[in-house]
Amino acid sequence: MSEHPANRRRFKRIAFDARTELRQGEYIWPVKLIDLSLKGLLIERPEPWLGNVDQVFYVDIHLSDDVDIEMDVQLKHEDHGQLGFVCRHISLESIQRLRRLIELNLGDPQELEQELGALIEV
Repeated sequence: MSEHPANRRRFKRIAFDARTELRQGEYIWPVKLIDLSLKGLLIERPEPWLGNVDQVFYVDIHLSDDVDIEMDVQLKHEDHGQLGFVCRHISLESIQRLRRLIELNLGDPQELEQELGALIEV
């Protein structure tokens, strides 16, 4: 389940606090978002944790009452009460919102372009 730390840090992570839900099948967990990147996110592990690591999860990050970032994610690692997920599918609308959020938090357009270039190479 663990992956080499250098691979996990290929994308800049931004700390971000937003109401976030993780879903899988009939389970819905309100979770604490720790950080996110163009490639995935890190959350605190909810209790009780009943997720099936072999199945895809759905995450919904609520930016406001009518604006969300939604993606299908796969669990990549679990460490110290935290779950790291990699994005498997994201809509065009959600990736545009995520890109803008990353851009605002990085504060450097060139750094964002490097992030996007790395995402395309993956």
